[in-house]
Amino acid sequence: MPAVKGEGMRGLAVFISDIRNCKSKESEVKRINKELANIRSKFKGDKTLDGYQKKKYVCKLLFIFLLGHDIDFGHMEAVNLLSSNKYTEKQIGYLFISVLVNESSTLMQLVTENLKTDLSSRNPINTNLALHCIANIGSKAMAEALGGEVPKLLVSSDTIDQVKQSSSLCLLRLYRTSPEAIPKGEWQNRVIHLLNDQHMGVVTAASSLIHDLASTSTDDYKGSVSLAVARLSRIVTSSYTDLQDYTYYFVPAPWLAVKLLRLLQLFPPPDDAAVRGRLNECLETILNKAQEPPKSKKVQHSNSKNAVLFEAINLIIHHDSEPNLLVRACNQLGQFLQHRETNLRYLALESMCHLASSEFSREAVKKHLETVVKALKTERDVSVRQRAVDLLYAMCDKSNADEIVGEMLDYLEAADYSIREEMVLKVAILSEKFAVDYTWYVDTILNLIRIAGDYVSEEVWYRVIQIVINREDVQGYAAKTVFEALQAPACHENMVKVGGYILGEFGNLIAGDPRSNPLVQFNLLHSKFHLCSPSTRGLLLSTYVKFINLFPEIKTTIQDVLKNDNQLRNADAELQQRAVEYLKLSVISSADILATVLEEMPPFPEKESSLLAKLKKKTGEVDKDEVKKVKKQQVLPTAIEINNIGESSTDDMAAPPPSLATTAPTNAAPPAASMDLLGLDSTPDPKPSVVSFFDTAPSNPPPPTNGGLFDIFDPSPGGTTTPENTAGLTPGAEENFNKFICKNNGVLFENDLLQIGVKSEFRTTLGRVTIFYGNKTSYQFANFATSVSCPDSLQASLKVTTQPVGTVVDAGAQVQQMITIESLKAFTDTPILHIQFTDASGARQFINLKVPVMISNFFAGATMAAGDFFGRWKTLSDPTQEAQKIFQATTSMDTETDKGKLIGFGLTLLADVDPNPDNFVGAGVIHTAEAQIGVLLRLEPSKNAKMYRLTLRTSRQLVSQRLLELLLTQF
Repeated sequence: MPAVKGEGMRGLAVFISDIRNCKSKESEVKRINKELANIRSKFKGDKTLDGYQKKKYVCKLLFIFLLGHDIDFGHMEAVNLLSSNKYTEKQIGYLFISVLVNESSTLMQLVTENLKTDLSSRNPINTNLALHCIANIGSKAMAEALGGEVPKLLVSSDTIDQVKQSSSLCLLRLYRTSPEAIPKGEWQNRVIHLLNDQHMGVVTAASSLIHDLASTSTDDYKGSVSLAVARLSRIVTSSYTDLQDYTYYFVPAPWLAVKLLRLLQLFPPPDDAAVRGRLNECLETILNKAQEPPKSKKVQHSNSKNAVLFEAINLIIHHDSEPNLLVRACNQLGQFLQHRETNLRYLALESMCHLASSEFSREAVKKHLETVVKALKTERDVSVRQRAVDLLYAMCDKSNADEIVGEMLDYLEAADYSIREEMVLKVAILSEKFAVDYTWYVDTILNLIRIAGDYVSEEVWYRVIQIVINREDVQGYAAKTVFEALQAPACHENMVKVGGYILGEFGNLIAGDPRSNPLVQFNLLHSKFHLCSPSTRGLLLSTYVKFINLFPEIKTTIQDVLKNDNQLRNADAELQQRAVEYLKLSVISSADILATVLEEMPPFPEKESSLLAKLKKKTGEVDKDEVKKVKKQQVLPTAIEINNIGESSTDDMAAPPPSLATTAPTNAAPPAASMDLLGLDSTPDPKPSVVSFFDTAPSNPPPPTNGGLFDIFDPSPGGTTTPENTAGLTPGAEENFNKFICKNNGVLFENDLLQIGVKSEFRTTLGRVTIFYGNKTSYQFANFATSVSCPDSLQASLKVTTQPVGTVVDAGAQVQQMITIESLKAFTDTPILHIQFTDASGARQFINLKVPVMISNFFAGATMAAGDFFGRWKTLSDPTQEAQKIFQATTSMDTETDKGKLIGFGLTLLADVDPNPDNFVGAGVIHTAEAQIGVLLRLEPSKNAKMYRLTLRTSRQLVSQRLLELLLTQF
């Protein structure tokens, strides 16, 4: 702001001094109220105020507002200041408008008229003030009213450089707010020539504007390429003394260089040989300068220098057409892999992921394998280790797959929990994709389950079973290996699933060995039965009935197991049904019928690997065709996107890798032509997949809709697909849901736009959930809509009724919605709340949250004497009625805190029942319309070991397990 003599506001200075001298909040409020009363009287008085007085009082209102007090008057006086010819008065007026006038205010029409007047003013100071105000407010209405005026200023030959600079940034703000409000015209062709302007500030501002304009319409701005290259050439070839005003720590115009490099990444390599040659010279110069000794030891120098370097490398990767530049970029990044600066190591690993996808630089990247493995094992920062995993995945091919997979498996045992799941997926994909010997693949996956069983998703063991079934040459080896793996004392449940399935299909291939005869196989599997979850038990029951067909000599033994009361009277309806039906099938069916019904599973039709689909979903990838489309619009595609479609860009996508191409067995359905194990190029099979005996879905499931691996193994019946139930949960939804396990009121979700609060109350089988939606912005939410969806498993368990909510939420307002719940029978899933609305920028916002309704909400506490408690405890001694977990404490082990959590959970704590006074014993009853379910709890803390043992017993295993899962999140 230019210095203006004689404009000091003594009254404002005195007022600020008074506020600073206040010794208490009360005295400050008193002084402010006195000043507000004085200002209000001045504005309402008969005496006309001059410009200076209006400016002074408006400044005071601004200061009061900045102290956190609401201002509800003075707006009109601020608007009147816009008409002043004095700079300071006009400046204060625009400042007040930018900060305190809402875009929906009735005064905005007057403000817009003043803005138009100042935009057409011959005084550049007035024009600049107007441009700054427009950019600060940046509303859609302002874009529609003034969107045609700003471009005229930008390309006018009479406009001075400072106004052009402000016009560029103002237009950029309006374009980002409402692109459709900016009219197209001749200015679009002329704006690109601002890249050739003599004023560096104008070029810097214009490059940001052109970048956003070209992002949505590259063809209209392809003329900017040659101008951007010319300007970039002048920058990188100049000395830091040539651009004194725009040199930052010996680096000439680093911000402008970065903007130009990003702009060029929106376009393909230049067709003009001269332009392309000049651009390559620029990139070579940047790479050469990176090798020069630093001109300063200050971190600002290295940061600005590396910013330009990394953006240049991104452009080299984007063009992917100059082998020399790609290899040089790789070598430069290789030097950063061992740099002491963590950020540089991170960026180097990230950029090398992209280089690994290029046929020209792939070999150069592979030379750094040892360094990357070392980074994976020794880096302190988990985000750097994550990038090292990504790079190993990207550089993997047939020549180094064995080494990379081995190193990743070795590291997996000590890997951070946050990256284990993704590492497991990547190891599974690499071992399948580059498997030369399928015995190695089987060994790798079983080793993976052994090391990180908790992080092996269903898709992983589904896939190994699919491959074993489809390849006869590995079936015997797989049966022998999984049999040996099951003999370990501690065996993960996923290993039991794989073992049960493979032995049920191919156990006969190893039955000739006395060490693995049919009875030994059955006893080995059955020894794991009581330790498994209901879904795994269902799979094992299917294995047992398969054994009756494969090994008639142990039929009687298996029938005795199926006749056991634990099976025929199992509380789990699915297990009970399987036991009854399998027993009846084995009794009344002839050997021929059994052989037909229980015949070996036919080979699966090859589809896209479910592992690859899950990894794509996890990393937000797109398919190969989409990569080509998006490449023009994005700076860089992710490394995984490119690597997943082949080893390099020279791979033959239509043909499978030679080591994976197989001949289908004679009794198998013919696979799609040119398929590989990942099924990346296979044509979807129109026929539905065969339903396995190991499928845990109810009988007569709906036909598969996509023929994929999920249709074969999916443990739940397929529900109707709607946009609501296919949308994923909003990040943080699970953590926020867990906050309500031991309380009924709180904040369920909050971001910069919206706060969602919840207040709940439950009585017997009924509940009422009140949800409060608070608009935190100064703008109105339009098209506001909410809905509650229930998974299929909840349809018969909960009755949910929602009260409608209005379609508009005003600025700063709060609306509420009532949801009534009735518990019909025990349940484990949770209703999903879907919220959608349109924000101030016109963008559609979607939020999906779990409604904090769980089975424990329908608790009623119960009191009983010690004798009654232990008597009831003993009657619930069946393994299916108990859920128990020993776990490490994740919070401080405070007795009162633990007690509060259990009471908040809904239980009544029973005193003097447990012999150990440190233990907690509780009882309660869960109310549903179908039945009342008694619950007993025992929590045993060990403060020395910092561990808990939590035991829950109910008459229903589903309820015991669900209550255990809920409570585990709280301790």
